[in-house]
Amino acid sequence: MSKIMIGKGRMKEFFTQRIKRGLVRRLNNLKIASLARQVARKEPQPSGAPVVFFKASTGIDDLSWNSGFHLLTSWAFRLQGIPVVYFSCDSGMSHCILGTNRDNPQKEPPCKSCVYQSKTLYKNVQTFKRSDVQTSALWFNYQRNSQLAIAISNLSIPDLMTFEWQTIPLGALCLPGLRWVLRIHHLNDDENTRYLLREYILSAWNVAQKFDVLLEQTQPRAVLVFNGQFFPEATARYMALKRGIRVTTHEVGFQPATAFFTEGEATASPIPVPDTFEMNDEQNAKLDAYLAKRFQGDFTMAGIKFWADMKGLDESFLQKASGFKQIVPIFTNVIFDTSQPHANTVFEDMFDWLDLVLEEIKLHPETLFVIRAHPDEGRVRKSSRETVEGWVSSRSVDKEPNVIFISPKETLSSYELILKSKFVMVYNSTIGLEAAIMGAAVLCAGKARFTQYPTVFFPQTIEDIRSKLKEFLAADAIDIPLEFKRNARRFLYYQLFRTSLPFGEFLEPSVRTTQTRLKSFALEQLIRSESVKVIKDGVLDGGDFLLRE
Repeated sequence: MSKIMIGKGRMKEFFTQRIKRGLVRRLNNLKIASLARQVARKEPQPSGAPVVFFKASTGIDDLSWNSGFHLLTSWAFRLQGIPVVYFSCDSGMSHCILGTNRDNPQKEPPCKSCVYQSKTLYKNVQTFKRSDVQTSALWFNYQRNSQLAIAISNLSIPDLMTFEWQTIPLGALCLPGLRWVLRIHHLNDDENTRYLLREYILSAWNVAQKFDVLLEQTQPRAVLVFNGQFFPEATARYMALKRGIRVTTHEVGFQPATAFFTEGEATASPIPVPDTFEMNDEQNAKLDAYLAKRFQGDFTMAGIKFWADMKGLDESFLQKASGFKQIVPIFTNVIFDTSQPHANTVFEDMFDWLDLVLEEIKLHPETLFVIRAHPDEGRVRKSSRETVEGWVSSRSVDKEPNVIFISPKETLSSYELILKSKFVMVYNSTIGLEAAIMGAAVLCAGKARFTQYPTVFFPQTIEDIRSKLKEFLAADAIDIPLEFKRNARRFLYYQLFRTSLPFGEFLEPSVRTTQTRLKSFALEQLIRSESVKVIKDGVLDGGDFLLRE
């Protein structure tokens, strides 16, 4: 009886939350529509070449954080007389990233609700007709290319991955999004996977053709897209760069309610830290205050709080560790994450690296290796299908007497673990940067946002990584260059307080914290926003997208 009551309670809570989300979404859309009408009434006569805005891979029937950044930026541009052209999807792909059902790939995407949401965002914007400077929207639909469909109909996954059509690398453009949707890196060569990749390629070609026509007609001064990794935006970015047009990409920032904009690839986080920059006392105190909270688990990632109940190393762990000469933690990543295409410069992928590490684990019984799975592997609605836990099981790693595996759900403090370790191993996880700040030796195996500066040990070949690992395991002490900690602090400061552009005065978390809703604000407040000024300077004049101090 108690189980039935619990089940009914959970069901009631589910429907209550669903109704609440629906109501909040409806009210938010009404506010968006109202402000959109105000923008249309107040925008001055635009002049000059337009800026093209495109996002088709962030949000379907609600306002995602990136949709919020995108929309507010376009409004601010229009209110300052900068013509904007929205390139917007009106059932323009046979299958899209967010509309894919990975359990039923043939299921049609939810175009009706998605288009309705887009129509709300672009309220009172005229449909694009001419190559003039008026604010407008081009609503592109889907036209299947039968010749292309025949050309790819019998190709295998390896052939589809590298497929090019009229010099456009459609397979490569579609690959990151497919891996993200399927939550895996190593693709199965089965019909469901082939079907999805074929449909993505066909859809990417449609985007390429429609977007290229728009570029020809409007001759924009710049293009702004979400992320740049998923195939709709990646294809648009490719077509724009091919014409020599500046492209800005954006992602969620590294602080709550902030955005990251860059002329590079947002998921690679190219952050320019001048060689002359040295932190003063105030800046050091600001960073230390952030780190103090971080080390207690008080932080969020893209609206998700993973470590609400972070706990220290328990007695059983300490007792087992006491039987070993040294401790080496191994921090992993989510294999399908959009950072991984940038990370895989030495190894084919993270599991290739882990296989090398396992060889050394077996050769060093005196060392306790603690393998920590990334908490995002188990995130609700985004759980990985190719996991470190699966790798541990398939290789019988958990049977090795000198290994402890920490699952994504365990809230053991990584920071306490670092303090007790001889050195730290990471692929491209941010904790490698934090460990360097803590004074730890960090052996990195994948290109990370922080490896663009000397912050960690990052050998550039597989054999050099193996050699450095052996050296560290055998050494009595590891000599860490002083510049590592200095550069790590400087980089993190820039990442948090210079590149993270705050939008908190306009946006707040919605019922589901991965989504957002508009606050009440005057349009003049948006124009005066320091973040908007930085973005405008970056998009129009090649600025550095950094907040001033």
